Amino acid sequence: MRRIGFFVFPDHQILDLAGPFAAFETATRLSGRPLYRLEIYSCAGGSVASRGGLPVASKPAGNARLDTLIVCGGEVASMLKPGEVEAVARLARRASRIASVCTGAFLLAEAGLLDGRRATTHWRTAHRLQQSYPAVEVDADRIFIGDRGVWTSAGVTAGIDLALALIEADHGPDLARQVARELVVYHRRAGGQSQFAPISQMEPESDRIRLALAFARDHLHEDLPIERLADTAHLSVRQFGRAFRRETGETPAKAVERLRVEAARVRLQEGAEPIEVIAQAVGFTDPERMRRAFVKLFGMSSQAIRRLDRSHACQPESTSSREV
Repeated sequence: MRRIGFFVFPDHQILDLAGPFAAFETATRLSGRPLYRLEIYSCAGGSVASRGGLPVASKPAGNARLDTLIVCGGEVASMLKPGEVEAVARLARRASRIASVCTGAFLLAEAGLLDGRRATTHWRTAHRLQQSYPAVEVDADRIFIGDRGVWTSAGVTAGIDLALALIEADHGPDLARQVARELVVYHRRAGGQSQFAPISQMEPESDRIRLALAFARDHLHEDLPIERLADTAHLSVRQFGRAFRRETGETPAKAVERLRVEAARVRLQEGAEPIEVIAQAVGFTDPERMRRAFVKLFGMSSQAIRRLDRSHACQPESTSSREV
């Protein structure tokens, strides 16, 4: 039996706890064996209110010895209080495996547990994590990342994806697939979380990076190597690459690709242009490159996206929605 401890704090996100908790509980139930012992901890123990006010009973962190420590996300200011950080650091020292859900990565980073590691978090706060903790290599697109015994996951429901990955690591893919079917979720979700985070709406803190993004948006049909973007920002290539990653959580090349995908998605939805014409217009040069970019971001090709959008547009309005 593996002992899993969830760490909560005032204003935690209840789904960050409930989602993975249900996945591990379901694994135990479906296997018919006591695979996991699940416990909830907090700094002082007792009832801890979630962000929505729902109370959760917890044990004091103390010096519990865990196989896996999972830190839930929620309000960042609440989790970074010294007592919370000290409690997590103490639990982590006696845990074989450490993980976080959503913004829980901030608590791991504050405790120094992500230094020198790759990590992810909710797309909306990924650039903040990178700015606040430069020793962490933040990948804003990943649903979850495991790096040398420390796992982090993207926003909220990604905690279920993380739990399924841990179950697979512990007991193999068959059980993880059974749990996914039982919970009615994907065993391995297609695409990254960037599909929920339009980079065209990002607002970097410096004028130089904003200028480079604006230039890229206006010149998508042209070649946009990092040297050209750096020149637009009046920075050296090295300075630009570091500043861009710090302020957006993306590399310049990945950001340009995503801007092109966003522009192509709009044209796919709004018109009947051939795929080849759209690919040329947004700078992909050929349909195959655009197809691969769509698969990477959305988990499906540009052609499939167009068919899906058209099928939704052709669906008649439901009776219930007419009544409303």
